Amino acid sequence: MFKRINKLSIFSAMVIVALCAMSFNVFAQEATTELEAIQDYASIVWLSICCGLVLFMQAGFLLVEGGVVRSKNAINVVLKNFTDVGIGTVGFWLIGYGLMYGTNETGWIGLSGFAPTDTGTSASLDLLYNTMFAATAATIMSGAVAERFYFLPYVGGALVVTTVVYPIFGSWAWSDTGWLAELGFHDSAGATVVHSIGGWCALGALILIGPRTGRFTRKGEVHAISGHNLPYVAIGGFILWFGWFGFNGGSVNEDFSNIGQILLNTHLGAVAGICGAIFASILMKKGFVMVTIVNGALGGLVTITAGVDVITAPYAILAGFIGGNIIVFTEQFLNKFRIDDAVGAVAVHGFCGAWGTLVVGLFWAGDMFNIERIIVQITGIVAALVWGLSASLVIFWTISKIHAIRVPVRIEQRGLDISEHKEIGYSDFVITHVKADS
Repeated sequence: MFKRINKLSIFSAMVIVALCAMSFNVFAQEATTELEAIQDYASIVWLSICCGLVLFMQAGFLLVEGGVVRSKNAINVVLKNFTDVGIGTVGFWLIGYGLMYGTNETGWIGLSGFAPTDTGTSASLDLLYNTMFAATAATIMSGAVAERFYFLPYVGGALVVTTVVYPIFGSWAWSDTGWLAELGFHDSAGATVVHSIGGWCALGALILIGPRTGRFTRKGEVHAISGHNLPYVAIGGFILWFGWFGFNGGSVNEDFSNIGQILLNTHLGAVAGICGAIFASILMKKGFVMVTIVNGALGGLVTITAGVDVITAPYAILAGFIGGNIIVFTEQFLNKFRIDDAVGAVAVHGFCGAWGTLVVGLFWAGDMFNIERIIVQITGIVAALVWGLSASLVIFWTISKIHAIRVPVRIEQRGLDISEHKEIGYSDFVITHVKADS
């Protein structure tokens, strides 16, 4: 009888254990499903915030570029920034997104997905986030060529850059079948894809348009042209710094495991860039120029953008510090070739973007100085330089055959605000001086 009781007890215990296991499995599945749903919602909310942060960066660009030019050209720079976003969004939606992420069987260009109409949340946010990046690439040019470029020719060139030049390189590096992507090229948030492409396009435009009147003398002397509102430059720098958390932070997609590392590295890159610019200024004995030091922060941010997710904090500081030095030395280098970059865009975005992309191969956590990766990263850097610079030269040379791209000296001296836009940014200032002269 005891044997029957023992067998019955054992059988009952087994049934209870089985039922508990089944209940636990159901509970675990439900918990996993709920966790996945929470992660999906968190990803949607975070990417939505990042889209707003990247758009807010346009206000930073506006203040940096608007403050560093003379007051007679302030409206012109403001309108360039607004127009970049406006026409850039339409062009990228119609053509650019398909070129970048459409079916890419050759590895060179996408051929589907033009004018996308998918209204799903994920697809819409992906399009919106990428549109903000496209607008950033075009905006980089506006400050570089400030104070001497006709408005409509600039708008036409910016539209082509946003719609064709940036997306095609983006398809090489970021589409699943792009030739650079298949080589293993890594650019987390666009140090080369966005910033270097914008910087090299700006360089092409600068080569064609020439320096501002009075910037360089025949003897090779360099004359500084001071901006009209330098505090705007500092405020704009901080806004860009703030927006960069969305620029880099949005690259996490649905994986939030290293979001802390990404945000920390972003901040460390900026502060190290400031230190680097100050250090280089001491070496060059050129004084502590505010615009240069603000650009040092931006150069550090651009530097860290490519490898923000794969390098550790100490190397983020080292990379950003070198980026700050690059800003100072590149400004001197460009001056020797009489290339007049009004805001330092080529140094900040072009050269620091290239350096930041190389950093990925040098300082990848756990696999530093990997020769194969370094070669791949250099391949991407060279491809961006050749593509961005040559495309820019062709685009603006073609436009110049249809309409002059450079304003005459008399318009440059008068200012583009009144000549191009029939308005001025500081009417009270002008009226006061007119009355005083009379």
